[in-house]
Amino acid sequence: MIELKNAFNNSLSFAKSHYENFPVIFFTVPKEIRKYIAVVYQFARQADDIADEGNLSNEQRINLLNEYENNFLKSFENKYENEFWYSLKITIEKFNIEKNLFLDLISAFKQDVTKNRYKTESEILDYCRRSANPVGRILLKIFNVENQEAKMASDKICTALQLTNFYQDVSIDIKKNRIYVPESKMNKYNIVENDFYKGTMNDNLIMLFKDLTDETKKLFEEGKVIQNFIPKSFLIQMRMTILGGIKILEKIISNNYDVLNKRPKLNKKDFFEIFIKSLKNV
Repeated sequence: MIELKNAFNNSLSFAKSHYENFPVIFFTVPKEIRKYIAVVYQFARQADDIADEGNLSNEQRINLLNEYENNFLKSFENKYENEFWYSLKITIEKFNIEKNLFLDLISAFKQDVTKNRYKTESEILDYCRRSANPVGRILLKIFNVENQEAKMASDKICTALQLTNFYQDVSIDIKKNRIYVPESKMNKYNIVENDFYKGTMNDNLIMLFKDLTDETKKLFEEGKVIQNFIPKSFLIQMRMTILGGIKILEKIISNNYDVLNKRPKLNKKDFFEIFIKSLKNV
């Protein structure tokens, strides 16, 4: 017999044990909702770790992600590899969440294994559409938000968060032979791949990342309209998520865009300031 309560508790513990630029589950979220968010987070983080962590070969990673996808699909046939898959299926059915949102996430993680260069901005945005935007759409479902404008705003915020993570992790990704800056942008500033590997910022790289951070900040600003559509129970967490992303961009700016040598990260003081700002006019 599957212990559903135990499965949800494990997901809550899992969520608390991982660092993110934004609170995965904040205390302002109703207690009865937290476990469902935790299960969704665990689904995404586990798949992401398969694609990104450890010393597995690409073939092994793809095989594991295929297995992960199969376990997901089997759960809808009432075949559960473990209690986690049962709790995820319960969550999806309770809130009537589209299965394709989860399949999009897996497809993005598979792409991380097989694709490490991007030619155009549209390629990057398509990746964000599958790697980040589904999470926002899932959360809107959990909080019963069906407004189309809210969904579009959520996509902008999630895309901005993904792009912010790219710029935050340039120094890490380059060691994995990954560049999440499209060639079209690099060409605009006369930058070649080797400039990333040298580890030294130059004026062109500074202009490139100023351009990228400016565009991403604009996405955050445009996405803020979502605050008009979400319930108060989700408002503070949403604000903290947006402010956390913007704060990372501000740290990149204050480091004179040196993403090759300085990885910005939020500290306790940052989280406290973000929390205080998020309470304004609630």
